Amino acid sequence: MSVDESDVRAVAGAIRDAESVVALTGAGVSTASGIPDFRGEGGIWERHDPMDFHIDRFRADPGGFWADRVKLQAAAFDDGNVAPNAAHESLADLESAGHLDTVVTQNIDGLHQDAGSDDVIEIHGSAARVVCRDCRRRFDAEPAMDRAREGDLPPTCDDCDGTLKPDTVLFGEQLPEHALMQSQAKAETADVFLAVGSSLTVEPAASLPRVAAERGATLVLVNLESTPLSERAAYDFRADVTEALPRLRRAVVE
Repeated sequence: MSVDESDVRAVAGAIRDAESVVALTGAGVSTASGIPDFRGEGGIWERHDPMDFHIDRFRADPGGFWADRVKLQAAAFDDGNVAPNAAHESLADLESAGHLDTVVTQNIDGLHQDAGSDDVIEIHGSAARVVCRDCRRRFDAEPAMDRAREGDLPPTCDDCDGTLKPDTVLFGEQLPEHALMQSQAKAETADVFLAVGSSLTVEPAASLPRVAAERGATLVLVNLESTPLSERAAYDFRADVTEALPRLRRAVVE
């Protein structure tokens, strides 16, 4: 792990002194909980056709879409047998101690909330919810997934009988405007911006740490590999997020 203890202490000091600290999390935080990366080598999209999960396919063949969604859910989330790891827990601890304002996540697994984080912006939506295409109400996803597993395809809304859709951003869909605006506003006002477990290659999330740095934030990267912003960062920790974040949390709150 490439983390110098003096750098950990320096980042901890910056966090304690900051009025606003924001964290952006990517796939590297979820893979530590056993969730496969979607885009990386050996990832989900090497085993499943991404176009099966395009919004046009959902509109044209919602039953077939949901049949494939059941398979994807099992492959990605081990049918629910995943849990937060030390990185999720460290971020939740920093928030509860008053040293982290917001987590902006590219992940759809809901593990930040499971770990205890309250202020989470999900820019790609959440697999834990479904949304009715007609009445727009949102519901817990598990009952819909259960019906789909049992062959009730597509699952429909109990209120209006409209077709339910996973409350995630499908291929061909725009990211939720409100979540994006919130994320950009947080980046613009952050004093410290942590980018954790993200390759910083997928827009628009990749632009958030750049915006923060341009506005004067201390940019801290925690990722196993270099990123396009590695040379721009004040601190670039090439490290396992489940090791680096607990060290940082201890340095901040203990």
